[in-house]
Amino acid sequence: MAPVAWRNSKKFVTLPFETPNGVKFLMRNYIILFLAALMLTSCGEYQRVQKSDDYNYKFEYAKRAFEQKKYVQASTLLQDCIAVFKGSDKAEESLYLLAMSNYENADYETAGVYFKSYYSRYPKGKYAESARFFSGYGYYLDSPDTQLDQSLTIKAIEELQAFLDYFPRSDKVSIAQSAIFELQDKLTLKQLQNAQLYYNLGNYMGNNYESAVIVARNAIKDYPYSKYKEDLEMLILKARYQEAANSIEERKADRFRDVIDEYYSFINNYPDTNNRQEADNILKIARRYVKE
Repeated sequence: MAPVAWRNSKKFVTLPFETPNGVKFLMRNYIILFLAALMLTSCGEYQRVQKSDDYNYKFEYAKRAFEQKKYVQASTLLQDCIAVFKGSDKAEESLYLLAMSNYENADYETAGVYFKSYYSRYPKGKYAESARFFSGYGYYLDSPDTQLDQSLTIKAIEELQAFLDYFPRSDKVSIAQSAIFELQDKLTLKQLQNAQLYYNLGNYMGNNYESAVIVARNAIKDYPYSKYKEDLEMLILKARYQEAANSIEERKADRFRDVIDEYYSFINNYPDTNNRQEADNILKIARRYVKE
């Protein structure tokens, strides 16, 4: 649309902003200025709260900040409050909010420390159930890939199991159980990878097939319901076969008997396995040696 022209006695006067685009331009600038002013006011108030010696004021501001999802601000102020409020009626809530602020800010390890502090001090407190759950669930969210150290994974299982022990009727039970199963599968996969590494090493600097069997059996014992159980049992069968095949002649017959035992154990557990052909080939070779 062309600019609006207003006729007077001397000339046309063009009003450049009397257009839809011009109105939008003005409105956008007003909004930007308003938001900038609001942010400056908010930041200024937060800085005043930080410097204040009125801890009740800090606490109330921290609660508002938490509700507004300003978790860093809430955490910073609550850290000042918890020491002052110790022993007061605000101590419990301030400690729990500090833990939740760190949790919502995805600092799960720090949150876990504060959650544990909370439920240790207030085992029957108002927020004890939530503290125990979020403590474990935070470690679950922070659990690393299987290639890395699994200390946090183990910690997550311990915390979530403790939550289930203390609050077996919680509405979060199914969430905690699912997280535990997932974490256990992660630990099982870690063990499977370790067993596979021993298997791949073979007879390098010793009988690594036996080590593969030991690691795999321990994983099955520790996590009997893992989705990786079949993979572990198949690896045991393959390791026993390689151990027998690489043995001296005097020991081959006995070791292939062990292979046959492992085969039937595996097939009985997994009759429809995708590894059936490989397992049957192992049995076929093992029987030849046992007959001899």
